[in-house]
Amino acid sequence: MNKHLIAVALATASLTLTSCADESTAQSAPTAQHQPIDVAKVIVKPVQSWHTYTTRLESPQEVALMPRVSGVIDSIEFNEGDLVNKGDVLFQLDNRSFTAKVASLEAQVNSAKAALEQASSEATRAVRLTQRKAISTEQAQARTSTLRQREAQLAALQAQLTSAQLDLEFTSVVSPIDGIISRANITKGNNILAGQSVLTSIVSNEKMYAYFDIDERTWNSSFNDVSAASRQPVVMQKVGQDDFAYSGYINFIDNQINAATGTLRVRAVFADNSGQLRAGSFARIKLAANAITETVIVPDRAIGTDLKNRFVLSVGENNILQYKLVTVGERYGSLRAITAGLTEGDVIAVNGPARVGPGMPISPNTVTIDTSGIAFTLGNSNNQLVAKQ
Repeated sequence: MNKHLIAVALATASLTLTSCADESTAQSAPTAQHQPIDVAKVIVKPVQSWHTYTTRLESPQEVALMPRVSGVIDSIEFNEGDLVNKGDVLFQLDNRSFTAKVASLEAQVNSAKAALEQASSEATRAVRLTQRKAISTEQAQARTSTLRQREAQLAALQAQLTSAQLDLEFTSVVSPIDGIISRANITKGNNILAGQSVLTSIVSNEKMYAYFDIDERTWNSSFNDVSAASRQPVVMQKVGQDDFAYSGYINFIDNQINAATGTLRVRAVFADNSGQLRAGSFARIKLAANAITETVIVPDRAIGTDLKNRFVLSVGENNILQYKLVTVGERYGSLRAITAGLTEGDVIAVNGPARVGPGMPISPNTVTIDTSGIAFTLGNSNNQLVAKQ
């Protein structure tokens, strides 16, 4: 009997200990937590469609400077790479032979003037003598002929003198334009040939041109009403830059479509008041279509890729992520236009599918999509200066 009571007591104690252990385990088990994820309501903005083209900058005026007369370089009057103005003396040639020729011709002109004066006097006297029958008609005509010869000789010498004076003036080689000068290709003491020797080059830097080709379909659909007079705005980015920091406008449209390529050549002009633009530089041009549409905007990082599809994760009921196919449009800085798949009021995971996936419950952390400093249209000059790729 005592043995039976002892067994019952042991069994009761064992059940009590097991129950306490189970209760302790249950109390120590952690409660399941949903992953915190940044979410934001999509925004709707008026946007323009952007078209990007590549080009190289060209200067409106480029001069390969050559002398107008042959001679020997006596001095170089500029610093290589400097800004020069129209009319500045750049090269000075040895002008002694030219000066001597001018002096010789001036003397010949003076002699011809004296001979002309004498011939004129004799011709006048011949007219009076002819009236008195003092000389024959043939003699009077001879004096008149001599007068005409002296006039022609003087005119010829004066033309030669003018040419010699121009040659003397051309011994000072001057800049024909305002711009930045390159290095001297030929140095002091070397002989140069008129119209053949390239002394240096000068490039105008007041503004720069950018030529680029727009395909016929794009032009007809987005820019058909654009003319050079409308000064369609564009923005430009140089190599190595993040922003499209230079604003300009279209000032030339070609008069026909290139039948071989199906493109239309246009030209944009950019002012270069700061001297930062150089001819030959590679550049990217962005041109905004005139049509402005209301479009859903999301962060570009919120968009995922699934094989050939693009998608975002939207927040559904009970904070469960849902898979939504989207059609993407233009990029505006760090944001992207969505042309189909989302509507105003949708809430999405702004950091995309990096850590989460469809069907996953989350703990949403609401944030706001930052649009500061990003141009969606070319409506004002401030937007033009901060437009990004």
